[in-house]
Amino acid sequence: MPGSLWSSAIPRISRSFWRLTSPVSIQPFPTHAFRCITTTAALCSSSFAPQAKIFHHVPPLREFRRDLLLNKRTVGLVPTMGALHEGHLSLVRQAATENTDVFVSIYVNPTQFGLNEDLESYPKTWESDLKMLESIDRELASTGQGRISAVFAPSTKIMYPTLPPDSSIPGVGSFIEMRPLSQLLEGASRPVFFRGVATVCMKLFNICGPERVYFGQKDIQQTVVIKRLVKDFHLNMEVRIGPTQREEDGLALSSRNVYLGSRRRNVGIVLNQSLRKAEEQYKSGNRKRADILWPANAHADKVLLEQDELDPTKRARFEVDYLSLADPETMEELDVVDETRGAILSGAVKMLPVESPQEGEELGVGGGQIPVRLIDNIVLDPIA
Repeated sequence: MPGSLWSSAIPRISRSFWRLTSPVSIQPFPTHAFRCITTTAALCSSSFAPQAKIFHHVPPLREFRRDLLLNKRTVGLVPTMGALHEGHLSLVRQAATENTDVFVSIYVNPTQFGLNEDLESYPKTWESDLKMLESIDRELASTGQGRISAVFAPSTKIMYPTLPPDSSIPGVGSFIEMRPLSQLLEGASRPVFFRGVATVCMKLFNICGPERVYFGQKDIQQTVVIKRLVKDFHLNMEVRIGPTQREEDGLALSSRNVYLGSRRRNVGIVLNQSLRKAEEQYKSGNRKRADILWPANAHADKVLLEQDELDPTKRARFEVDYLSLADPETMEELDVVDETRGAILSGAVKMLPVESPQEGEELGVGGGQIPVRLIDNIVLDPIA
């Protein structure tokens, strides 16, 4: 393990690793305490040396970060809400190619969930998340790239130390709002979402002090919000965007996909299919909004009608929230695409609870009764 990771401010630990507990139930521990990411005996005895430390409190993480800075090491931060999948891991890999150290945050942020959204049921998979991080850190060690050196898993009291988080409107607390950007598209349907995203990201950026932060393109409006946040508040970091990771049929990977089950999973691909039809129109030379979007709307309507005609034991009903053709920087809707700027195609559908679930049917987490919001996008590149 690199010597620079062991400053005098951080106590040394033996090669026998500390037992991990859930970040939700953990008891407070001394200010300088940290724990290694793994308890796996095979890893302890092999040449692979896990170096990631789990932090639940701010001061020890800041001391650790300061030591890295003094040793001229760079940090790439990958913010997550846990329930990790290949999309998150692709961002970790990207961060490891551009930094000596990768920080991964795992925190389900209450303020980006509306009052009637799925905060309580959002998947929390702490143990499996750590196993995935162990696995990818082993991969990074074998390639000689940067390594995961810190996992930040704070409690809500740590992240919101003055008042409990509030998802009401206007709400009570300290918030960052990006208007009008945060009121469009996803923001129109989820009024507190981007307020919560901007607020928690500013907190994470201040705590971790990264040189670079990494987000996935799947949440395209979120990436625009983060870029605006960094620019408007003169934050000294770069925003890196990784490509959307997909299943073989094109469904965008998402932590919420575990809710779908097979019936809704098979129909949920309608969103990507619709956006692809709109993309074909742009590639064929169409620039007007109506010409680009009509095939997308037509396909969604067709699939919806097909599902309505099926027996309730077989169908998966959904609602289209929006299909958008927007400016790549402002996210405002376009009537005509400027070829020199390109555009963003995006959309959202809500997969409704499964009707007449059948015995033995694979229904996903929640038995198919949790509505699932799916989002996706395609970037229409400028034409030189």
